[in-house]
Amino acid sequence: MRKFLVVLDDTRECLNAMRFAALRAAHTGGAVQILSIIPPEEYQHWMGVKDLMRAEARERIEAHFEVFAKWMRDKLGVDPELIIREGDPATEILAQVRDDTEVGVLVLGAGTDKSGPGPLVTQLTKSAGSLPIPLTVVPGDMSKERLESIT
Repeated sequence: MRKFLVVLDDTRECLNAMRFAALRAAHTGGAVQILSIIPPEEYQHWMGVKDLMRAEARERIEAHFEVFAKWMRDKLGVDPELIIREGDPATEILAQVRDDTEVGVLVLGAGTDKSGPGPLVTQLTKSAGSLPIPLTVVPGDMSKERLESIT
């Protein structure tokens, strides 16, 4: 089964990427894999604090995931899978694509502010020609109705 890999983060554009991935999966008989990445911590020598921060990050991710998962299950009949990785976001996305051969499309949301589409979109589109799967970039300000009409 082809999986749509979408990144869960704290950006506004994440919402449109989630919608797109879920709608495409529902319409094509695919699945959604939601990847959230915990960035490396700066204070490596504070192990107790690091472990606590990691646990809190995982709790936040799981709570955020459940909001999207409930919507996908209730509205579209798609039961998403959550993957949590730790490290550099672009590196971990590429590692997930390599590790799961069922991932067929990477879906990212593009930011709409003046600073550009966001660091992940910028970094991954530079190497789009060598990615092992297609990359779909969803505009962050695209309306829900427009997303529904094109999926």
